[in-house]
Amino acid sequence: MTTRHTRRPRVRAAGAVLAGTLALLLAATGCSSKGETDGKGDAADGVRTGPGVDDDTIKLGALTDLTGPYATLGKSIVQAQQMWADETNADGGICDREVEIVVKDHGYDVQKAVTAYADIAPDVVALPQVIGSPVVAALLDDIQRDKVLTFPQAWAASLLGKDAVQVLGTTYDVDMIAAVDFLTRTKGLKKGDTIGHVYFEGDYGANALEGSTWAAERAGMKVAGQKIQATDTDLSAQVSALRKQGVKAVLISAGPAQTASLVGVAASRGLKVPVVSSAPGFAPQLMETPAAPALAAMLSVVSAAPAVSADLPGVEKMVASYKEKYPDSPVDSGVLSGYNAAKIIGEDLAKACEAGGLTREDVVKAHRSQSNADTGLGTPQNFSDVNRPASVETYVLKPDAKAVGGVVNAEDAHTAPGVEDYLSSR
Repeated sequence: MTTRHTRRPRVRAAGAVLAGTLALLLAATGCSSKGETDGKGDAADGVRTGPGVDDDTIKLGALTDLTGPYATLGKSIVQAQQMWADETNADGGICDREVEIVVKDHGYDVQKAVTAYADIAPDVVALPQVIGSPVVAALLDDIQRDKVLTFPQAWAASLLGKDAVQVLGTTYDVDMIAAVDFLTRTKGLKKGDTIGHVYFEGDYGANALEGSTWAAERAGMKVAGQKIQATDTDLSAQVSALRKQGVKAVLISAGPAQTASLVGVAASRGLKVPVVSSAPGFAPQLMETPAAPALAAMLSVVSAAPAVSADLPGVEKMVASYKEKYPDSPVDSGVLSGYNAAKIIGEDLAKACEAGGLTREDVVKAHRSQSNADTGLGTPQNFSDVNRPASVETYVLKPDAKAVGGVVNAEDAHTAPGVEDYLSSR
């Protein structure tokens, strides 16, 4: 724990007597520290503290991607969370302490991320940002061991069930169930049809495929899967394969580059079918590429969060502040995701402080006590059940080059039919 001491000269004889007396008292009471006997913490204000917290500062960590395939997303999240920290500090901080965010770039490289975690973990109380399903998977044991409350920018269902790890919003499988429902409700897909699903290997793609397969089978349809790597940016072969299989629609659970390639190639080769992307597969920069017309015509995005162009007061305020602070940066889903995560961690820290402690365990306990967390940036979330997604409501977004963030809300948040049956069956 972090404790501040004032050094005093030693008086050997008196010190020895005093030490012996204290030892007897502690043995008699079964207590090992002042903090345990009187309930007070070890900071000057009596708040229990641990790694990442002292009398003046609360340090949070960000393991992000600023140089890899999700560099644009990583930059947006980092800047949004720094904006939150600046706003929070200007308003007096949390628990009379300033918030500091320590950022480490792993470039979507798992080994670099493991090293970065080892560097950062001793000095932070929580991690409101860790980008990448493979990165989070590699760090899970360490995060659980260290009891560091972590918000991954990854939404695989395999991350559920861990007390210190919180998937914010829905999981990939729930999103794909909503995507299949959207296709059957609005695009005319029916029993007997085949849906293509292009997906990254690893937890992201595998969990998304699990949801699409379950929903398709429930609707009497088939899924034709095409697994790809994060380094695959030309999806011509996948489009050709899906065309031969006669797909009526395509789902994609990959990155923005892959989404642009898939839609662009499909349009150019006459496979003009509806395409639905997982949220990480879209970025507003795509609407400035040659694929923009095809994206506007063919693509929809399923997301636990609303479009940043939504007319929600909290979102509008955040967008205005971000534009003022970072006028040269686009406002995308990463801004909303990062800011939302930061606001939630702020509420957790404030709640933990009120309960008398800012240790890692205190912060996790405070977080798990929240069953209706509402930041005003989307749907309320329930963090009290570690085995369920925090939300099961999904928005459907539509690309729009003229809109802030490149998308608009096409459908408001709703729970797709079958989601509860699916979760009960897991």
